[in-house]
Amino acid sequence: MVWDLRDDEWFCDCPVLFDFDGEQVEINHHTFGELSLTWNTVDPTRPVQWPGFDLQWRSEPLPELRALRGLPLKGAELLEWTGRDVARGNVDVSFAFETGRVTVFNALDENGVTFDPPGPSQRSHPFH
Repeated sequence: MVWDLRDDEWFCDCPVLFDFDGEQVEINHHTFGELSLTWNTVDPTRPVQWPGFDLQWRSEPLPELRALRGLPLKGAELLEWTGRDVARGNVDVSFAFETGRVTVFNALDENGVTFDPPGPSQRSHPFH
């Protein structure tokens, strides 16, 4: 994740990267309803350049992510929002582990992260 050094917090406008044994998955929500899902295209060893901000890549800056490190991946899925609101049709990316889960969701024009199971307004589309 990209960290804002000045505010000491996650800079959620940049992609969220996950490394699965050398295969890097990159997730980024940009504007409402847009999802970018790529593999091995972002180099987290390079400096982050964003005018007006002091940013840096950080490995597992959140304790919930550190708790998932090294656990086998049990499943990956796209979660489609089915609620009756403007977010209907948005897609989140979720990874399930033996003892937890992480989901990167569209927080309007940036990324959000949750560690909760899918809710009743989310339809699962598992990767096979």
